[in-house]
Amino acid sequence: MQPTILPHDPAKAFFTDERCHITELSNSPADEALSIALARVEPGVTTRWHRLIGTTERYVMLSGQGVVEIGNLPPRAVAPHDVVIIPPGCRQRITNTGSQDLLFHALCTPRFRPSAYEDVDR
Repeated sequence: MQPTILPHDPAKAFFTDERCHITELSNSPADEALSIALARVEPGVTTRWHRLIGTTERYVMLSGQGVVEIGNLPPRAVAPHDVVIIPPGCRQRITNTGSQDLLFHALCTPRFRPSAYEDVDR
């Protein structure tokens, strides 16, 4: 790994089948230990049930309000500065219950790889 500054590029945001917008802030073979993404969920939207195999995910809530569902826990309201920890293989989804976009960082260890993603809504 080398010292690096990764500038934010909002133009790199993309919409996923999961029903949210993702901007990869850091996801590289040069840093296998961690990936960081900015997730945006529009008002009234619930993401699809999914899980990550072999990857722990953490949501760091930035703005907006929502309800997160993970594993067998009851739905729980989340707000800015809350941290949601999702163990590997644990199903998850989040609903934006507010009138503004719900924004959070998604930190994955090891880094996110599409092959780890499983849609469990089907």
